[in-house]
Amino acid sequence: MKKLFLLAIILFFPIKIDASKSFIDGVVYLSKYLSSKEYIELRKRIGDVGITDSLFVKAKKFYDGDNSEALLALTFSLLPFNNMAVKLPYIGITFSFPLPNAGDSLYYAKLKHQPRYLLFDSPNNNSGDIDKLAHYFANAFLSYNIGFFNLSKFMGIFVEYFEAVFKVQGSIDKKDLIVNHLGEWFGKNLKKNDNLLPSSGFSIYQLLYMKIKL
Repeated sequence: MKKLFLLAIILFFPIKIDASKSFIDGVVYLSKYLSSKEYIELRKRIGDVGITDSLFVKAKKFYDGDNSEALLALTFSLLPFNNMAVKLPYIGITFSFPLPNAGDSLYYAKLKHQPRYLLFDSPNNNSGDIDKLAHYFANAFLSYNIGFFNLSKFMGIFVEYFEAVFKVQGSIDKKDLIVNHLGEWFGKNLKKNDNLLPSSGFSIYQLLYMKIKL
């Protein structure tokens, strides 16, 4: 599942490069953690929603408390693909290009253990909702960094339509839009509460479902 909204982040938001801890350094660090014994055992104990907090804490610590850098590195570390293919409408031409990642061997190692059962209705198969966490952190990054005319929400909706037109995924995914909103909520409230953890956003999804059912 190719997610073009991540390309928009690269194009519209400069990645801050620090001499000691670059963007790619963070992606490599988090990819190693995702394939580590420590992470695998912790995921078994606390589940996929709980492990999102551990990932965020690790990323934030790596970047010395910088939430923005942590959210961006998490976005690319949790991509379930390492290149993006786009099929142009009408003419049918397909082209692909690589995305920032930690290298093929580490990419495939961490892919096996990425969180994928994040929602109560996540498919009970090997894929689950493996692409949703990248959506979540990408929109959290946008919301955390942008404070004017709610651009994060606009970009989340725009990209879903863009994907449908340009055959990146083929149709608008309603669950993507919901997760986009949850990520936006997390990023917005993280600015108010530096101790907020990403699992709180996914808890809202379950609470809203329970409220509707009641």
